[in-house]
Amino acid sequence: MQEPAAARFIHPYIGSEEFINGDIRYILALQDASPAALRALPHVMDRVHRVARYRRGEIPSRKAIDRGERERRTRSPGTVLLAATPTAYHVNVIPRSPFLAIPEVSSERRDYVPIGWLEPPTIPSNLVRIIENADLWDFALITSRMHMAWLRNIGGRLESRYRYSIGIVYNPFPWLQIDAERERERERERERERICTLAQAVLDARANHPESTLADLYDPDAMPPDLRRAHRALDQAVDRLYRKEPFASDRERVEHLFMLYEKLSAPVLAAAAASRRVRRRRRFSAGEIAPPLTAPE
Repeated sequence: MQEPAAARFIHPYIGSEEFINGDIRYILALQDASPAALRALPHVMDRVHRVARYRRGEIPSRKAIDRGERERRTRSPGTVLLAATPTAYHVNVIPRSPFLAIPEVSSERRDYVPIGWLEPPTIPSNLVRIIENADLWDFALITSRMHMAWLRNIGGRLESRYRYSIGIVYNPFPWLQIDAERERERERERERERICTLAQAVLDARANHPESTLADLYDPDAMPPDLRRAHRALDQAVDRLYRKEPFASDRERVEHLFMLYEKLSAPVLAAAAASRRVRRRRRFSAGEIAPPLTAPE
């Protein structure tokens, strides 16, 4: 390392590809670095200066140079504005506690998108969706076949690969709620505990193969039998929480989810429609009391 004193500012940087394939990149995290600390690190300061120049459009990116592009490019006003703070990221998502990582892009050959936990000082790239303070219940539902069927049917695609998004996949998904009904409170808590136990079994099965990356573990032809059994047990348990009768196919799962989505969205749509009617009535009322138009004499 050219500048050993900079080690405290160098953090692991994980995107979809690194997370799935067990690779690692590094990034400078200078948000909390004092000016004195930065000025004592000339190589780091050189990087900071280059970031500022890139954001102003004075130098091309490394990818552009690799493509043989060396001319200056006009940056967007937002990017130029960021040149004033070159130690800040464009998107500052820096978790302070362990977080659940969901790769944005995953092969369509996999039965499950490989998800799991990362922790600081790891910094996720913009190609990883994260849930902070997630628990085994969150992991169980997202990695279930029910959620995977939803992703395959309504999620976007990058070429043929699945693309996981917050607005299209995560937010509209009919999340299963186990809420308080006094007469069923204990039963619901037992269901939650059982699902969390099965989710932990999936993680334990992964841990049985420490030499394998997530790409290895979730290759449909190489998936270990113990991991496949753990996923199937979890899938069946989550299915039963959504419907007591077994699902015959992913199509049935998605049809059931869409029915739930309709029920969940109906009150919201009705409220929006009522609000539009009120606004129309107000406009009509205003028109009724407005003075009549008259032609000039």
